[in-house]
Amino acid sequence: MLLLVGLGNPGAEYARNRHNIGFMAVEEIARRHGFGPWRRRFQGQTAEGTVAGDKILALEPLTYMNLSGQSVGAALQFFKLKPEQVVVFHDELDLPPARLRVKKGGGHGGHNGLRSIDGHIGKEYWRVRLGIGHPGDKNQVSNYVLHDFAKADKDWLEPLIDACADAFPLLVEGQAEKFMSKVALATQPAK
Repeated sequence: MLLLVGLGNPGAEYARNRHNIGFMAVEEIARRHGFGPWRRRFQGQTAEGTVAGDKILALEPLTYMNLSGQSVGAALQFFKLKPEQVVVFHDELDLPPARLRVKKGGGHGGHNGLRSIDGHIGKEYWRVRLGIGHPGDKNQVSNYVLHDFAKADKDWLEPLIDACADAFPLLVEGQAEKFMSKVALATQPAK
């Protein structure tokens, strides 16, 4: 079993925020792979499905970003999972828009959602870092992540989310490098 976590903030007013790209990716994965209906549990909402022969529980914590670890920890404990069975999709300021990196373990890089998860389950989970770019001034970070994507961002955002959903079976199979390559190929600008 794999616990697939999307990070974001609950509520319609946050739905298109840069900080919610993790929710966007997980929702598209669940939709594309025919997961069951979303229901409330573990201080979040969950949907279940099967991808590449493995059972997947998609989870969107509804605790707000800074307390995401409460929801993730509750699901992990209930299913008696190990941190390495958790994959977290989240926004990443230090990657250019449309870029993606996957890694297991590491620091939180100042991301409060990851900091919360680290505090509840440790650091040895998988992270899918979805690049949203940096506003250029560290004093503008909070304002930047809590604002909606610009209309122009649609040109890279939709292909990135689609590519993540399309390539997700590779990630389930433990082929992180192939997942990253497939997403990179699918999101390259046309020559």
